Amino acid sequence: MDQTQQTPRPRGRGIYLLPNLFTTGGLFAGFYAIIAATQGRFDDACIAVFIAAILDGVDGRVARLTNTQSEFGMQYDSLADLISFGLAPALVTYHWALSSMKLDGPIPGKIGWIAAFLYAACAALRLARFNSQVGQVDKRWFIGLASPAAAGMVAAFVWTCHDLGYTGEHLRYAALAVTVTAGLLMVSRIRYFSFKGAGPRHDRVPFLAIIVVLATVVAIAIDPPSVLLTIGVAYALSGPLHAAYRRLRRSPANGIVP
Repeated sequence: MDQTQQTPRPRGRGIYLLPNLFTTGGLFAGFYAIIAATQGRFDDACIAVFIAAILDGVDGRVARLTNTQSEFGMQYDSLADLISFGLAPALVTYHWALSSMKLDGPIPGKIGWIAAFLYAACAALRLARFNSQVGQVDKRWFIGLASPAAAGMVAAFVWTCHDLGYTGEHLRYAALAVTVTAGLLMVSRIRYFSFKGAGPRHDRVPFLAIIVVLATVVAIAIDPPSVLLTIGVAYALSGPLHAAYRRLRRSPANGIVP
């Protein structure tokens, strides 16, 4: 009897490995992006960042579907995200463009690596704030730009420019602006739609949404870097535009008391 009662325990431990395997895959993709960037293979590095983003979305869903959420999994996922969406994009854009700012002198050269560090630090702060606010905020919204979205915007910018034949040396100031902007948006108080819904009434997906998703997938298949960059920039701008729209609606000029 004792042996039969103990048999389910190994199965439980095996199930918990499943979401952590996806998290490990995302961690590997982020680490690979760093290695590829140091070797000048920026296309591969950017693709690896997007693979990490896909795996980051899968591991959480797998954990919920298999009912294997755990404190360990959440902490491990955050550490993996720091590598994949903090250090990896920062080093990719640094090796591609920001390192060449030293051509303008010692001070601009320091600004280049400081900007890369700023992005990585903002990603760490964003993840720490997210973990500390779990269960306290509306799940329909992210407070600040999510780190995978910020990493995707930076990676898509590098990938698109590199694919079009531009070098980071010529676009170093544009890369500086994108990197700093993405980092600051992560630690901002701007709300971004999370696409998670808020209850059972959001479980049904409109038919139009399915058509939009299919069209987006086809567009990405045709021209991945440009389409991903367009999506990343549009999502990054959606937060400030929505905040401005809400402020205008509440302004006294519209007859509404703030």
